[in-house]
Amino acid sequence: MTEATERTSPPVVLRVLVYSDNANTRAQVISAIGTRPDPELPKLEYVEVATGPVVIWHLDAGGIDLAVLDGEATPVGGMGIAKQLKDEIRDCPPIVVLTGRPDDAWLANWSRAEASVPRPIDPIRLADAVVTLLRAAA
Repeated sequence: MTEATERTSPPVVLRVLVYSDNANTRAQVISAIGTRPDPELPKLEYVEVATGPVVIWHLDAGGIDLAVLDGEATPVGGMGIAKQLKDEIRDCPPIVVLTGRPDDAWLANWSRAEASVPRPIDPIRLADAVVTLLRAAA
């Protein structure tokens, strides 16, 4: 395979980082989106993360195509992490923030996340947000 072909061929999988201090929330997100939410996109592979510093490490290292961050995680919320990532990482992948309620969308906007989805998690709404962002990034 030539270098030009490697640069233009689509990825075999897309890596989605899911951050929450709550394992049940991570499982809900992964279940809601699934491994193939859109037939035009490659299969999704998940990286589960339970702490803020590990989120930053993964996104700084590269290889993540999208991040879903729990805005209600403790001790570091996903909105604060999203803001830090957008401020510090040049080619930061798109971010979806899970908010505690629909009225918190303005906080997700402040964090510079490309999308927000309120709780309780609506699988259709979350999958639509993820697919839209992954298509736009492709």
